[in-house]
Amino acid sequence: MPNSLPSESPVARLLIVDGHSYAYRAFFAIRSLSSPTGQATNAIYGFIRMLGKVLARVQPTHVFVAWDGGLAEERMILLPQYKAQRVEMPQDLAQQLGQIVTYLEAIRVYSFLRDACEADDCIAALTRQATEAGMEVVIASSDKDFMQLVSPLVKLLNPHDKSDTLFGVEEVKRKTGVEATQIVDWLSLIGDSVDNIPGVPGIGPKTATDLLLQFGTVDNLYSRLNEVGSVRLRTSLEAAQEAVRRNQQLVRLKEDVTCDVSLQDLALKQSDDEMLRRLFSGWGFKTMLQELEQTRLKPVDLFHEKALAG
Repeated sequence: MPNSLPSESPVARLLIVDGHSYAYRAFFAIRSLSSPTGQATNAIYGFIRMLGKVLARVQPTHVFVAWDGGLAEERMILLPQYKAQRVEMPQDLAQQLGQIVTYLEAIRVYSFLRDACEADDCIAALTRQATEAGMEVVIASSDKDFMQLVSPLVKLLNPHDKSDTLFGVEEVKRKTGVEATQIVDWLSLIGDSVDNIPGVPGIGPKTATDLLLQFGTVDNLYSRLNEVGSVRLRTSLEAAQEAVRRNQQLVRLKEDVTCDVSLQDLALKQSDDEMLRRLFSGWGFKTMLQELEQTRLKPVDLFHEKALAG
């Protein structure tokens, strides 16, 4: 899958959207928008526009939106303060999530949420399922943990990146200095402040990259710790070994979780025009309503027709 995806492709392509990542970005990108009844609609509007943009960029044959259902119990046992610093979701945003899911129902895009299941793990499991079936996968998210899933068939699309670059194997290596297969070990050494995972004191991204270039893996690093030239660094690594091993378990996405999703369920389908009219009218989205009336086919349907033709 080239960095610049072709306009048409005979290969099935799955777009996986990190729902909360996109909803948060939409909410903060548009700060003041409400329906005729006074309901906040900024996240809804922004999410719809962002999804339309990524559909146009990726041109998928299948689409899946994953939502966080809570923190995984295994990770909480390993590190009770895991993600503990995250602030509570703004009430105005929380009230709009259900309406975003309703919109996804209207355009017949599969939306998934399971209690106590982190979206990241479900995305990893579905990515594995899709690639084993020979599908290309694009994961739309700003979460750097997904770099560990990148392969010749899997790329990332970050909504924060205005260049719309599709991050593949070479882009991951250019950004981090290590291979995608080394990302779990790389993050285990440097930690992740976003998820409240402490790294090894004194080890930043560059030092972690240098160590993995020399030793290949964390396992090799600790089996040959005496080869680390700096006494200070060697001492720090030795003291943090237990934490690094824990971090590996925290960072590694669980590709074996059960999501009960069939790839056939994710194929793009014809949108429900009447439902969309009701939603757009209720939210006061006059421009979207006009766009709906001006054309028989919406973007999601155009992609579906291409998929059928291919």
